[in-house]
Amino acid sequence: MSGASYFRNARNFVVKNTTFNTTFNTNVSGIDAIQFLYEHAATGAMHDSDERHPPPMCHPGTREVVIVRIKDWYGFQTRPDKPIMWVHAPAGYGKTAIAGTVSKLLEEAEGLDFSPLGATFHFWRTSPERNSPARFIITIAYQLAMSIPELTPHIENAIKRNPMILRKALEVQLMKLIVEPFKALGDLEDMPNRLVIVDGLDECINSDQECRVDKQFAEDQEKVQIRILDLIHSLQSHRLPLSFLILSRPEAWITQHMQSASFERVVEAVDLYALGDHVKDTEKYIRVELSRIAAGIQDEGTPDQGDEEWPGEEVVQTFVWKTNGHMLYASTVIRHIDNPYDDPRKLLKNLLDGYAHSNFDLAHSSPFSSLNALYMHIMESCPKSNRPLMIEVLEDFCTFASCFHSHVDVRRLLAVLDHLAGRVPGQGFRAIRPLHAVLRLSDAGNPYDYRSDSPFIHSSFSDFLRDDRLSLEFAIVTEKADRRILNGSESSDYMLM
Repeated sequence: MSGASYFRNARNFVVKNTTFNTTFNTNVSGIDAIQFLYEHAATGAMHDSDERHPPPMCHPGTREVVIVRIKDWYGFQTRPDKPIMWVHAPAGYGKTAIAGTVSKLLEEAEGLDFSPLGATFHFWRTSPERNSPARFIITIAYQLAMSIPELTPHIENAIKRNPMILRKALEVQLMKLIVEPFKALGDLEDMPNRLVIVDGLDECINSDQECRVDKQFAEDQEKVQIRILDLIHSLQSHRLPLSFLILSRPEAWITQHMQSASFERVVEAVDLYALGDHVKDTEKYIRVELSRIAAGIQDEGTPDQGDEEWPGEEVVQTFVWKTNGHMLYASTVIRHIDNPYDDPRKLLKNLLDGYAHSNFDLAHSSPFSSLNALYMHIMESCPKSNRPLMIEVLEDFCTFASCFHSHVDVRRLLAVLDHLAGRVPGQGFRAIRPLHAVLRLSDAGNPYDYRSDSPFIHSSFSDFLRDDRLSLEFAIVTEKADRRILNGSESSDYMLM
């Protein structure tokens, strides 16, 4: 304990049962305060971080409808009537790319005397500093200090007064590092509105609690994501010159919270799945990428296959039809066929003809690894105790998809399958509730209701489940469902409406 000396020069005495309290003064200089904040921030969560380079961006000319919608809502100077916009869509519909494109457009905006992009935070489940809420407020506060110079000294003062604020509860950090510094500026009416972008809310999984059992871990995921939403709601309630763009999957608990009375008044919800022409956007991307690959084939002098110049309109239209507007699927296929060690024409033909599984090792194909890893993450996030029943319902779904072709309401279908399989009513829906990102599910009263000839948002998830090389312990066996549904139908007059 250097620098501290007790009872100097004292001799021949004993001290018993005594507690010593030593106080150390922490001094953080004005410059060091922001550095101190930076060192505790999740720097990888920022839109221009090295960890995310190059950041996902929308393909030129795509997603224009939703980007215009976001820019019109934000309005630059004036805070919108509803200061929170929630853009939601299933997995793989380009939410992160939209967030990146909006960030870039705001950074490059001309004719403004302020920086419209206040802060960004991109959650990511596999990044230790980006999959937990622990650094969320600190990271937002640091970026606000950078983008709003007049705010900087007040944030510095908060840290100098109490450096331990960075270890306090998120709700305390919010008040001390953001709300109070803004209030210290006085009248905020004339301050330009800044946009804060929060992407991948559903990727916030609170992974620092790995010791917890699976069921509790899954429940904590919901709680921690709701906590982030409540922090944002608290910020907007102080009427600061901030707007918030939140992008996430429409998980059941997020949707329910967004539709609650307190949020509904301040949230403008945008269903990306229903907005814009996804098929047209995907076709534009496919045409550009196939043209690029075709040019490479010509440069290499690879012999033509057939009379028509590759890819040809029929190939393009078949490819577009198979993607069904799903940009992730299209980009995954493009990455697969853009292979310097094979013929792109043959690879694409195999895929479009449905021979992909027999002609290459999909389980170890790196172009498909991101898509398969995404599905595996979603499955693994479900409680272990729930998985057998979840897989059973998925088997029933796959059997249904191969037997029926008319449009049905998914909730009605689940009720029928529960009856035929001998399950308690509602048990099937509860089992697959965590899979809203990949299945067309709807809650009672949920306006985002889907009617479709398949419960799967994209067939690639069904393919993933059917191939045990990909889904491993989550692989389904449809023969089991065949027996369940057949046995149930023989003793039931239950009708699918």
